Amino acid sequence: MTQPIFLIGPRGCGKTTVGLELARLCQSEFVDTDHWLQTHAGKSIAEIVELEGWESFRARETATLEAVTAGSGIIATGGGIILSAYNRQFMREKGTVIYLCAPVPVLVERLEAFPEEGQRPTLTGKPISEEVSAVLAERDALYREAAHHVVDASLPPAQVVQNIVTALHLACAS
Repeated sequence: MTQPIFLIGPRGCGKTTVGLELARLCQSEFVDTDHWLQTHAGKSIAEIVELEGWESFRARETATLEAVTAGSGIIATGGGIILSAYNRQFMREKGTVIYLCAPVPVLVERLEAFPEEGQRPTLTGKPISEEVSAVLAERDALYREAAHHVVDASLPPAQVVQNIVTALHLACAS
């Protein structure tokens, strides 16, 4: 693997879970842009948004994307990273982009099962099922535009990883 693999998709699609397993299997480095950004900012995403606003957070997100893309590896991105045309083009040019696609009911079930993983502030102020539906309706076309491959993320993580390995013809240990 000579270029990074970017995992994109909405909250709850499994970017971090799949990314960690894919990195382990392929003996690659793994970076989660949200975790990297929070560590380097010394604040949570919610704190950044509250103190600086969404525009500042999105600028930090782009700077993070650029910073973590230096080598090859598996990069799990924040769900909204595709809102920037620059970010979509950057990822397509610098590596391979995988859209982890899952239907709204699956995303809602995962977010409700692991609420602490939804570290971001609400985007719409609506209940989780309505928010996920609204956000996915807004972003699905952008995820697809950015992606080189679309993978069904409603499957168990091990199967999603295997499907990525197969789609990309990666030579990874089993």
